[in-house]
Amino acid sequence: MKQSIATIALVIAEYEEAVAFYRDAVGFTLIEDTPLAPGKRWVVLAPPGGDGARLLLAKADGPDQQAVIGKQAGGRVMLFLQTDDFDRDHARMQANGVHFLEEPRREAYGTVAVFVDLYGNRWDLIEPQR
Repeated sequence: MKQSIATIALVIAEYEEAVAFYRDAVGFTLIEDTPLAPGKRWVVLAPPGGDGARLLLAKADGPDQQAVIGKQAGGRVMLFLQTDDFDRDHARMQANGVHFLEEPRREAYGTVAVFVDLYGNRWDLIEPQR
C-alpha cells in the first residue's frame, strides 16, 4: 500500500489576497482555481517543482472558522517549506514582502528561519543538511 498526504487545507479570510500572497510573495504555483457554490472556490497552490503536499485555500465560513484564521496550529510552526537553496528563496521572499520572525539559523539538521503568512500562520523555510 502506498499513501501520502496530498493536500492540506488552510483556512483563509479572502481568496484573492491569499492567492496573491502565496503565488506572488512566497512563489507558489497556482494549480487550480475552480468555482464551486456561490462564494466558494477550490483553490490549490504548490511550491514550484515540488512533489509533496499541496495547499488548499479554504475560505472561512462562519464565526467558528473565522476564529481560527492564523491560529490553526495554536501559535506553533504549522507548515514546513523545504528548499534546495535557502539563501536564494529567503532573499526572494524577503524582497517580495514576506515577514521573517528571525534571522536564518544553521542547525545540525539544516538552515531554517520562521516566517509568517498574511494571517500570522507560522512556517519554517528550511534547507535540510546534505
